[in-house]
Amino acid sequence: MDEFALLIAASLLAGTPLALAGLGLLINERAGVLNLGAEGMMLVAAVTGFAVALGTHSDILSFAAGAAAGAVLAAAFGWLVIWLNTNQYATGLALSLFGYGFSAFVGVAYVGQKLADRAPYDLPGLAQIPFFGPALFKQHPMVYLTIALTGVLVWFLYKSRAGLVLRAIGESPESAHALGYKVRWLRLAAVVVGGALCGVAGAFLSVVYAPLWVEGLTAGRGWIALALTTFATWRPIRVLLGAYLFGGVTMLQFHLQGQGVQIAAQLLAMLPYLATIVVLALISRNAAFIRINMPASLGKPFHPGS
Repeated sequence: MDEFALLIAASLLAGTPLALAGLGLLINERAGVLNLGAEGMMLVAAVTGFAVALGTHSDILSFAAGAAAGAVLAAAFGWLVIWLNTNQYATGLALSLFGYGFSAFVGVAYVGQKLADRAPYDLPGLAQIPFFGPALFKQHPMVYLTIALTGVLVWFLYKSRAGLVLRAIGESPESAHALGYKVRWLRLAAVVVGGALCGVAGAFLSVVYAPLWVEGLTAGRGWIALALTTFATWRPIRVLLGAYLFGGVTMLQFHLQGQGVQIAAQLLAMLPYLATIVVLALISRNAAFIRINMPASLGKPFHPGS
């Protein structure tokens, strides 16, 4: 039971950056913008957050720096696809490639360095509960903030006027424009907020989850976060649960290795990506279900006055 509790705790920790990035991308896509640059934004934010953490020893400043790095890259992406009407798919892929190369170049000086050990986090009165304490109540505060953010996003999208406007833009930007809403500016705001969340996810990886910097630290998590939005049919709670599911699969490989299971390490490392492919293949069998839930204008450019 103790090992199972530790596996749950590790799954929550591993799933948090996926959830943060997935929620950010969900905001983008609900506004009708598809950003394939999550991997690049997370990498740049990861090296930025690590550099700030190394100098300040502050998680808050590191997350803020990561969010800023992600927001700046997302703003550049938004300017290209929203105002210059570049292809969203090609621009997103270019952003991923740029982020990988830029983070590798900037991070050369930080390879091999490691952050100091941090004191364990315990929720007073709850961390000592048998099984549930080690499993749920000894997490970094960002884990709980991510869960809270999911609830806030549910309320925002389905209960607030601003959220309804955002969803309307994702469904029919022409209609929203006709009603007087500034579609392009609202899309840009959604892209920047989504980029900031991807940035926090990247900083979390290098500051809390690792905590170190190596080239390609995200190891494809940006792409898994992209798959999560489809897996979750663009619903925040499902993004959170899906992130924990993939986090659990990721940690399962280490658990099996620790138990001495005689399986090649390369095959175990494939588990998270194999799970992503299997889930997407199963979902794709029902194309009508995807069409019903997918924002109608996703990936499509909007030209005011056209």
